[in-house]
Amino acid sequence: MKKHLMVALLLMMTGAAAVAQPPVPDWQTMLTQVMPLLGHRNWIMIVDSAYPLQSSTGVETLETNADQLEVLRKVLAAIDSSIQVRPIVYMDAELPYVTEKDAPGVTAYRAGVKSVLGGRPITSLPHEQIIAKVDEVGKTFHILVLKTTMTVPYTSVFLQLNCKYWSDDAEAQLRKAMSAGAVKR
Repeated sequence: MKKHLMVALLLMMTGAAAVAQPPVPDWQTMLTQVMPLLGHRNWIMIVDSAYPLQSSTGVETLETNADQLEVLRKVLAAIDSSIQVRPIVYMDAELPYVTEKDAPGVTAYRAGVKSVLGGRPITSLPHEQIIAKVDEVGKTFHILVLKTTMTVPYTSVFLQLNCKYWSDDAEAQLRKAMSAGAVKR
């Protein structure tokens, strides 16, 4: 009897704790909420289903339960409609070498991601180099990881955010002027 009472009490406490938890917003709502806060040096990563949960405090991971290309499309649309950021696209250098035999669907994915990215420049680096960059950035800046239902390896898309209203050329000119000591007003 005492054992049954303990089990019933435990179930009631667990149920009460579950009821007390606020609902977690879906990934699209979270993206909408966080976009205005993101700036240059932040990252948004759209990753396959086997991407590991990272323990760094600057990394926030959300499960989308959605198709990877759909998530990428929506993230790029959110970035493109922002006033403050533009994406620098990184992808795994391994992806072109993954075969259809080893990973069915990879050929269709490569065509799909090319279409979704729409001619944006892509920097290809070995997966471990990208992960090292992410690990370093996560120590100081926020990284949003959106896990998808993708089950093909080396398909993650890593978006490093950069300032939309200040170009790389403007930054280079500024640094050149500063090193020359020239002040223009």
